[in-house]
Amino acid sequence: MHKILLDDFLKDVLREDIGHGDLYMRMPNVADIEAYIVAREDGILSGKVYIERLCELLGIECHFTFDDGVGFKKGEKIVEFKGKMSEILSAERTILNLLEHSSGIATLTRKFVQKIEDTNCVLLDTRKTRPLLRDFEKYSTLNGGAVNHRLGLDDCLMIKDTHLTRILSLKKFIKDIRRKIPFTAKIEVECENLLQAKETLESQIDILMCDNMDIETIKNVVRMRDSIAPNVLLEASGNITLENIREYATSGVDAISVGAITHQAGWIDLSMKID
Repeated sequence: MHKILLDDFLKDVLREDIGHGDLYMRMPNVADIEAYIVAREDGILSGKVYIERLCELLGIECHFTFDDGVGFKKGEKIVEFKGKMSEILSAERTILNLLEHSSGIATLTRKFVQKIEDTNCVLLDTRKTRPLLRDFEKYSTLNGGAVNHRLGLDDCLMIKDTHLTRILSLKKFIKDIRRKIPFTAKIEVECENLLQAKETLESQIDILMCDNMDIETIKNVVRMRDSIAPNVLLEASGNITLENIREYATSGVDAISVGAITHQAGWIDLSMKID
């Protein structure tokens, strides 16, 4: 994330919690303290970049035991702090929220990645993120080992079923739209059956999404792709779980997108303690 945007985000999340001021601090306390965050369960660390910058803004020293993307165990210290009691305690909940949320996403993402890590398929995240938290949540999936899909509507043209209801000729539409979007922008088309897949593969697109297709249909699409348009990438999406992701990953697709890694991730249980 750009530093200015990061700073604005961090100031906003602090402002949300502190409001007009931490009422505890109505009794002045400028003592220096040392604190730390301990893990109450195993997980994958994510959020370090945000916390380090937040502490820099507040004049708090912080030293992480682990880097983003590294696993930790229950009982281990995640990060240590040193600074004014007023600053550390006022930022406590913000720090924990960021680390718990981000690490929760990274932890669930890593579980999906581990299921397919010895295949030729990669895990993608989606745009199913909480409003105004897309950069934060996609940063978290990266730390879990996923690859970012498009960040927004402006970095890849995805033609979904809702678009296709108003497109009479996909080939003509693709040809026309290529002249109007950036030269480097990719075009992806969402397909639900073999007929749609065939028309799409014949339309000079970059990526074909196999949306909610069963495994046998996807294998047929793979064979069709290899025959008609071998340079087109295939993405599988829809109803993919930890239990079935490996079957999809070995079907011949290049990538699998899973919205659950953001919208179904729980928070990792962490706790701040004062020495």
